[in-house]
Amino acid sequence: MKSINRTSSADTPERPEIDYPCTWTYKVIGENHDLLRDVIVAACSPHAVMISRSHRSSKGKYHSVNAELVVPDETARLRIYEILKNHSAVKIVL
Repeated sequence: MKSINRTSSADTPERPEIDYPCTWTYKVIGENHDLLRDVIVAACSPHAVMISRSHRSSKGKYHSVNAELVVPDETARLRIYEILKNHSAVKIVL
């Protein structure tokens, strides 16, 4: 489960303080559900990831899936995000 503490001051914007390791969920949106699954598994490797369908657009063009895994530290969390964000099959990562 994510444990996030928000801290801020007059000079710095609010930034969550995350206690690692923690469970993290990425919502990944793209056009090809099967390809999204493959991209997520590769991006999250060597960590085990649980992938579940989230939504499909009304015309069926876009699919969103949730990728949930335990991230050991911020470096791994941000690395996975960057890999997903930069892959051509991925339209949006939240």
